[in-house]
Amino acid sequence: MLNTDHNSKFLPEALTFDDILMVPAHSAVLPADINVRTRLAGDIYLNTPLISAAMDTVTESRMAIAMAREGGIGV
Repeated sequence: MLNTDHNSKFLPEALTFDDILMVPAHSAVLPADINVRTRLAGDIYLNTPLISAAMDTVTESRMAIAMAREGGIGV
């Protein structure tokens, strides 16, 4: 669980895509059983944990709308 103490200088360990190796194999877990919902801040949750770059050439209004429709956010 994320430490929400605002006086803390350090965040807990986190992983990125480069830290995880995925090997294709059979899985008993169904895609419908997976929950990747993530709390971004306060009462803001993302159903798909994707945030597009805060660059005008990447995230224009159409991209932000598309990201929101899929559960992410465009900054």
